[in-house]
Amino acid sequence: MVVREILPEEKKDFNRVVNHPLQSWQWGQFREKTGRKIIRLGVFDPNKRHQLVSAYTLSVHPLPIIGGTSIYFPRGPMPDQTMIEALKKIAKRRKAVFVKLEPNVHQPYQAQQTSHFGQVKKFLKENNCQAGRPQFTKYNFILDISQSEEAILKQMKSKTRYNIRLSQRHEVEVVEDNSIQALKIFWKLMEETTKRQRFYARTFDYYQKMREVLLPDKTFHLLLAKYQNTILGAYIFFTFNDTLYYPYGASSREHRDKMALYKLMWEAIKLGKAQKTTKFDMWGSPGPNPSPKDPWYGFHRFKEGFGATLEEYLGTFDLVIDQPKYKIFTLANSWRWKYLRLRKLLPF
Repeated sequence: MVVREILPEEKKDFNRVVNHPLQSWQWGQFREKTGRKIIRLGVFDPNKRHQLVSAYTLSVHPLPIIGGTSIYFPRGPMPDQTMIEALKKIAKRRKAVFVKLEPNVHQPYQAQQTSHFGQVKKFLKENNCQAGRPQFTKYNFILDISQSEEAILKQMKSKTRYNIRLSQRHEVEVVEDNSIQALKIFWKLMEETTKRQRFYARTFDYYQKMREVLLPDKTFHLLLAKYQNTILGAYIFFTFNDTLYYPYGASSREHRDKMALYKLMWEAIKLGKAQKTTKFDMWGSPGPNPSPKDPWYGFHRFKEGFGATLEEYLGTFDLVIDQPKYKIFTLANSWRWKYLRLRKLLPF
């Protein structure tokens, strides 16, 4: 295999072989607008007239104090020797301390099942990879939306179907509005949601740049749920290749009895079907049987109700290039997260 950087005229082929919007050409353009250095690598098969068979989008992040950089490789393909060798070369060239890999490799979760990931994890460990702090959760819900609307509704939990119908009886309206004014409404609700749930969110500028880059290619969709002219929910969805994604959502506490968010998700599913996608990736879950005390428990129950399959992912791995600096970084990063968790517990 031959690995080299992708040329701009190869954008279409690049997007054809990558398997997640965070690996797409457009996402790389967006991250460049936020100040990140982006590297796009292509793997070409010399036995097939140098056909592009795999591709990677990498973002480079400076590491304060200790110097050097880290490289992030989100939702890439199954790791193999060609990938690892290419990453090592790029990392050394960019003075990276480590490369964080979060492969888009998953299997349906079943209690007591034998995982098929053992050999892959053994391969990664043999190539100087170790478990790293995740950016993505290890679990996710994925819903098959290739079926008819009737079949999708039938496999939902009865309470979810009831809430969808209840929102319809209350005449909750869901519209797609990709305007900058709608994005400002989303951001206002996001501020409210993050304060209520005590988690961290991106800046408005981040979402604004995202919209600017992804909207022209029809990857970006902002849906608003309204009740009597009051916006009760605003969700951002991506459509990429054969999949609909739900990465960001914000909501109001007003009129919670109208079940507007259920109508919003149902309309998103119908949007995905109209866009010819066959899967709905809900972006994350705390995992099987989460504690009711888990801050993400409500999100888990909400997504689970739509009848999606709980998927287990390979996990997060750091390909370590500079072991001494990596040890310093992990220690400092551990203390940083302890501080951030403490801050969340303090009153605003």
